[in-house]
Amino acid sequence: MTRALIIIDVQNDFTEGGALPVTGGAAVAGAITTLLKAHPHSYDHVYASRDWHDAEGGNNGHFAVDIEPDFIDTWPVHCVADTAGAEYHPALSLPESTVHILKGQGQPGYSIFDGVDAAGVRFGELLIEAGVTDIDLVGLATDYCVRASGLDALDHGQHVRVFTDLVAGVAPESSVQALAELAHAGAVLASSELVEHA
Repeated sequence: MTRALIIIDVQNDFTEGGALPVTGGAAVAGAITTLLKAHPHSYDHVYASRDWHDAEGGNNGHFAVDIEPDFIDTWPVHCVADTAGAEYHPALSLPESTVHILKGQGQPGYSIFDGVDAAGVRFGELLIEAGVTDIDLVGLATDYCVRASGLDALDHGQHVRVFTDLVAGVAPESSVQALAELAHAGAVLASSELVEHA
């Protein structure tokens, strides 16, 4: 078994004070750091995604350009590449070995599987190359990018645990629905207290 921790979009624009703040986002950032420090050898691989949207254009309809955002399919401008809003939250401290995945370059890019590493290799290919069989999923936001990433991981053949204490969502109702959908698709909803010591 090869286990990976996947950290979704713990970025300044998705935490309190950002362009699309998720309540509890900063706390999630700090709690993920605590998990990594408590279990430095529990994961064979750590991957962290970031929205990395183009500054120009609407990123294939993702940004509300000249219209009001509906906060379902269209959103205010956020996580533009090379801006402070796109950087990781300062409370998130990642291991040097973390593989950084950029997504949403000219497109919505909800799932980490839409992203690539620094060499342009797609995330799904990275998992295959690393032989990853099991994934622990954490980050922001439960009802959008965590949901999409978890469903894609299941479709990709990974065993998925979602740590419900290390995610936060845009809205309570849609977050509950997203977790239920993930569980129905085969994900295990769990607490990070279940992380095994290596």
